[in-house]
Amino acid sequence: MALSRLRNPVIARAPSLFRARFLSASTSLSRSNVQNSFKDGNGTFLRPAFLPTGHGLNNGSIKLKLQIGARYFSSAELPEHTVLGMPALSPTMSQGNIAKWRKKEGDKIEVGDVLCEIETDKATLEFESLEEGFLAKILVPEGSKDVPVGQPIAITVEDAENIQKIPSSLGSGSEGEGQKTSHQDVGSLQKVEGKSSIRINSSDLPHVVVEMPALSPTMNQGNISKWRKKEGDKIEVGDVICEIETDKATLEFESLEEGYLAKILAPEGSKDVPVGQPIAITVEDPETIETVKTSVGSSADVKKEEVTHHDSKNEVGEQKSGFTRISPSAKLLISEYGLDASSIKASGPHGTLLKGDVLAAVKSGKASSKISSSHDKGTSLLQTQPKKSAPALLESKSSSLQSDSFEDLPNTQIRKVIARRLLESKQGTPHLYLSSDVILDPLLSFRNELKEKHNIKVSVNDIVIKAVAIALKNVPEANAYWDATKGEIILCDSVDISIAVATEKGLMTPIIRNADQKSISSISSEVKQLAEKARTGKLAPHEFQGGTFSISNLGMFPVDHFCAIINPPQAGILAVGRGNKVVEPVIGVDGIERPAVVTKMNLTLSADHCVFDGKVGGAFLSALRTNFSDIRRLIL
Repeated sequence: MALSRLRNPVIARAPSLFRARFLSASTSLSRSNVQNSFKDGNGTFLRPAFLPTGHGLNNGSIKLKLQIGARYFSSAELPEHTVLGMPALSPTMSQGNIAKWRKKEGDKIEVGDVLCEIETDKATLEFESLEEGFLAKILVPEGSKDVPVGQPIAITVEDAENIQKIPSSLGSGSEGEGQKTSHQDVGSLQKVEGKSSIRINSSDLPHVVVEMPALSPTMNQGNISKWRKKEGDKIEVGDVICEIETDKATLEFESLEEGYLAKILAPEGSKDVPVGQPIAITVEDPETIETVKTSVGSSADVKKEEVTHHDSKNEVGEQKSGFTRISPSAKLLISEYGLDASSIKASGPHGTLLKGDVLAAVKSGKASSKISSSHDKGTSLLQTQPKKSAPALLESKSSSLQSDSFEDLPNTQIRKVIARRLLESKQGTPHLYLSSDVILDPLLSFRNELKEKHNIKVSVNDIVIKAVAIALKNVPEANAYWDATKGEIILCDSVDISIAVATEKGLMTPIIRNADQKSISSISSEVKQLAEKARTGKLAPHEFQGGTFSISNLGMFPVDHFCAIINPPQAGILAVGRGNKVVEPVIGVDGIERPAVVTKMNLTLSADHCVFDGKVGGAFLSALRTNFSDIRRLIL
């Protein structure tokens, strides 16, 4: 049975006479190459058409748990069918095993029937169907291991006669490629369709679509901080077009070709622009600038009309509240938040209220609570006695308004990434904490000597960097990281120290490379330069990417000791507290113990237990204490 040969929407929508060149080809091209792993025996793609069955797929059907289906059509003989993806049955689940199929190919499926048993990272759970139909094709056989969340596992149809129309070779193409399609790809597919909607009406008009580039390995979106060029400006090779705020810093986006900036698609101040999304259009001939503006403007107007029309449909749909079924997770959320279920719109099949509906209602604030409804009833009863209840009612309202007042502080892209990465580190890295006090007096004396005799001004932190670098060189097992892919420890060849620098946009970690080979004065000079760049957002990628060990110093604050969070993929970070004067017994030259005032500083090592054990951590702290007790060895 021959299936229709429908290609990727990017290919299908790109006019052959257009010259589509991308300035950020290194990363954005790979992101726009979205392929669906559903193929027939000839390896042709099927085009997805998203119906209410796949409601919310653009937000990730993982959140909807049991509602995983995306309904597909073809213009040829392939019947209407629904693709079921591996659901996320627990918050931490990223993959699962198909323990057992309760239904076989060709079996009738009723609402609530258990399709299969899925072994998650917590337990073995049942995967229930929310729609009736027939199981046409099992894509992932029983006993399959480590199936990613979102990967298609089965195909269902509504009519039994359509089972035979689903080709037996439908899953073969995806098996050869490892079935890499996920609902994340579906989101990417929709983004690509959005990109391809930018069209130029003149078929013989050459133009260049400038996309949001990937300016760091971890960048998946960015903010347009400032446009250096305006529409109509001449662009030379190497000119800075705009400033882009990434997850690490604010970087300059340079042009690789000359031309004219015809149209800015993402205005200054745009937030969370995905990598690969068009942000501007350039042309070679200045006479075609107005044509591009008109063409792009007209297509944008059509798109706005479509969006408005779509929104009006949604408003009509929202007026129809009520539901016939409710999923267990939605019921749990309703009871947890104390919501009125009748005020929430159900988007599931056959009027099923899903978890995603409840979460969307809570987020938008459209859901009314049972407490508020009961409060309204009580208010209506109290209105019969206004003289007695009015003052108390006004007081309760004013107090509730005061308690509900808050201010939203928008996060920068850097802070969002920091929050995500530190959470992943704390949850996924086994932290080992080791603490020790060091006497700071030899370091302070050495610092004063450098200033008075040699006119060299260095900070305590500069000397700490040098002491840590020498300790890592003497204990190479501590200058390492854990390779999760190989499951082994990798020793680093160089000692590169990352320094935590607080900026208005978030915490940055510029790197002092080969710190063990540099003098204290050169380290001091480099730290000042990198810290200034970090605060102004001018750090280059090579100045903050990498590093083998980190130092976080809060000695300038009244912080005696603290525990820092490891910055992956590094395996260690040293938390430095402030120096405090304490009285301790000190052995004099004559061998007699006498009380003396000394300055002590706390050092706390946070180490990855996959790399560090107690022996390695103890050896590192011992070497570090030796460096502080005999500070002159640092200049050898």
